[in-house]
Amino acid sequence: MTTFIQTLIDGLSLGSIYALIALGYTMVYGIAKMLNFAHGDVIMVGAYAVIASVSMASLPPVVGLILSVVICAALGILIEFLAYKPLRKSPSLAVLITAIGVSYLLQNLALLIFGSEQLSFPQVINLPDFAFAGVQIKGVTLATLVITAVIMIALTLFIKTTKLGKAMRASSEDKDAAELMGISVNRTISITFAIGSALAAIAGIFYGASYVYIKPTTGAMPGIKAFTAAVFGGIGSIPGAMLGGIILGIIEKFSQAYISTLWADAIVFGVLVLMLVIKPTGLLGKDIKEKV
Repeated sequence: MTTFIQTLIDGLSLGSIYALIALGYTMVYGIAKMLNFAHGDVIMVGAYAVIASVSMASLPPVVGLILSVVICAALGILIEFLAYKPLRKSPSLAVLITAIGVSYLLQNLALLIFGSEQLSFPQVINLPDFAFAGVQIKGVTLATLVITAVIMIALTLFIKTTKLGKAMRASSEDKDAAELMGISVNRTISITFAIGSALAAIAGIFYGASYVYIKPTTGAMPGIKAFTAAVFGGIGSIPGAMLGGIILGIIEKFSQAYISTLWADAIVFGVLVLMLVIKPTGLLGKDIKEKV
């Protein structure tokens, strides 16, 4: 029973990180209708930003965390402006190939700057661990769960109640009509990328705090699994992104504990395939009817 509960807690910890990354994915797709496959590598940039500012430049941890979020938000705007904005009316395949190119560009830039060796992530989140009935609960695990839930609620309220959120929804529905109503679609999409990339920085911070070592390819697999979580929960749905991330993390940890670590990834992606067969829109996704 203790092993079961410990595995569940580990799954919640991993799933909350996937959920944080998936929230950024679903924000960008929900508003701009673009799959930003470079999103996972922005996580790596955020983690390296903390390492550079805290471990190398000896800045206070709080400053390092803020710099990480600001750098990633600015990087998101830059990526959208240089790589995606020129392709806004291009076929989705062109955007997909560009996203993969941006992903490899970020990885190789990190390789040139920081080298191929793993770097240790500094201790910027110092929270006490808890032990209850033989179960070990890390402080960073609780922090990740709470922060993820708060961000999900804040994003949902932001999209539904604020003027900018309404502009995002309008741009998502019909960009041309939104422009006619006086909404700056370009500005709205840029802000969406900034928010999504800032969330990636936060995910990178918690990933580094949980798994310690960072390398240029750190964000690749978590990014793909977070995209899987976003699709599983219903891409475009903010609560769905969190739900999908949590479920996927739990499935992965239970697969590692009770089946095999070698089969864990295959099971995770197998669950996605099964979900797409049974319910293509995901757990909380909505059917979108196209007008002909």
